[in-house]
Amino acid sequence: MNRARLGRALALVLLLAAAGAPARAAAQQLPSDLDAVVERARKQFDVPGVAIAIVKDGKVVYMKGYGVREMGKPAPVDEHTLFGIASNTKAFTTAALAMLVDEGRLSWDDPVVKHLPSFAMYDPYVTREITIRDLVTHRAGLGLGAGDLMWWPPTTFSREEILERVRYVKPATSLRSRYAYNNILYLVAGEVIEEASGKSWDEFVRERIFQPLGMNETNTSVDDFTPGGNVAIPHSAASGKLVPVFFTKSDNTAPAAAINSSVNDISKWMIVQLDRGKLSDEKRLWSEAQANEMWSPQTIQRIGQPHQAIAAVKPNFAAYGLGWGLADYRGHKIVSHTGGLLGMVSKTTLVPDMNLGIVVLTNQEMGYAFQAITYHILDAYFGAPKTDWVAAYAEVRKKSLEDAAEAEKKAVGARASDSRPSLPLARYAGTYRDAWYGDVTIAEENGKLAMRFGRTAALVGDLEHWQYDTFVVRWRDRSLLADAYVTFQLGHDGKIEQVKMDAVSPLTDFSFDFHDLLLVPAK
Repeated sequence: MNRARLGRALALVLLLAAAGAPARAAAQQLPSDLDAVVERARKQFDVPGVAIAIVKDGKVVYMKGYGVREMGKPAPVDEHTLFGIASNTKAFTTAALAMLVDEGRLSWDDPVVKHLPSFAMYDPYVTREITIRDLVTHRAGLGLGAGDLMWWPPTTFSREEILERVRYVKPATSLRSRYAYNNILYLVAGEVIEEASGKSWDEFVRERIFQPLGMNETNTSVDDFTPGGNVAIPHSAASGKLVPVFFTKSDNTAPAAAINSSVNDISKWMIVQLDRGKLSDEKRLWSEAQANEMWSPQTIQRIGQPHQAIAAVKPNFAAYGLGWGLADYRGHKIVSHTGGLLGMVSKTTLVPDMNLGIVVLTNQEMGYAFQAITYHILDAYFGAPKTDWVAAYAEVRKKSLEDAAEAEKKAVGARASDSRPSLPLARYAGTYRDAWYGDVTIAEENGKLAMRFGRTAALVGDLEHWQYDTFVVRWRDRSLLADAYVTFQLGHDGKIEQVKMDAVSPLTDFSFDFHDLLLVPAK
């Protein structure tokens, strides 16, 4: 906030106080109980390690690690510990595009095919009309998380293969008609960066963003980790017990989710963001005009009704900008993004009118922790009434788990448990093919059926009969939390015509887009 604006705000506060109206001056300072709140959040939500950085007015005012990199081991999290920042990567991709717009190498509203002539979407009209702006604003008509199974959990698909297979992903809506979060089109945006700059996405962000900012700890692939390095280990619940899990290698969709960083480095990123791309009096990474464009609403989002415990976070507006979510909180515009990978979640929050930035990185996929910590810090700076956000988000979590358990209980109650499969188990075995994912095999093993996704090592599971010709696949890696219904559709001749899948639990991550698959017997 600038000095003149602060003066007017203080004058208004004094005027209200003199008139007998309640008033509360903005504290604009760190919460004195931050350590205690973070430790409560870690305990409440079972998070092994947390790292936090706060920047204000161009300076780092707080930076600290809490807990451990891996449960059961003593190595502590500190300000240099690397975490996967997942979808916080998207803002780096849009910043790279903004730099190329400044240089005249492309325009946000260029048709994608101008730069990638062979690129295609399912609908030829969309292929012709889709722009670079559409790629990064979640409005291209694809469904929520559509195509994510080509990279999540880690697959053997290359970037080129995913780019080629986008054309087989059927749309859910028409172009620009609805917001639906998507990752694979950020990969397409990364390919546009390579075509326009002559450098791969990885090289561009490393040379044009990381190096000028001094983000020397940051990388774009888990392959860059060194043995014994200062790296947080991801954790997830497997059969109700928290366990360390594998790193998500997302090189094949890097522009959407691949960056690994520390709060030490992200603090530098937040400062240049809040300075609208300015590095110094003589140098900028991107123009102020592009900064404003990235923080301007591009796609309107629907506003849901939050749990009453967190009613205060309900915004008056919500939109997606260019790589950033936009909303308001207690009268301030909030520019933010979250990130989620198997075993790691994070959040970056910017408050432009206060020149304030907050990043919270965690090594457990429990977003309630970073939300509680972030809102506690925001309230301290905003001078807001004190709220126990840890308790509030614990209520939200409890309700979410109860609702999911009720939904699953209802499904069990409606199940025809005395029904039997139409065919002998061996008749369900075979290779099934989806147009964009490829092959999934079902084999009879020791009198049971097993399912394997051909390009995804982690997706191996056992089929249990549910009812009629529907089974449930229980993934052998229980940390995935993504069991799914598998329904076989038979033709009049008793032969299997197609197989559809759908997640069992409403809590299943949307990137397990099983419902988008249409598996047919491979010929």
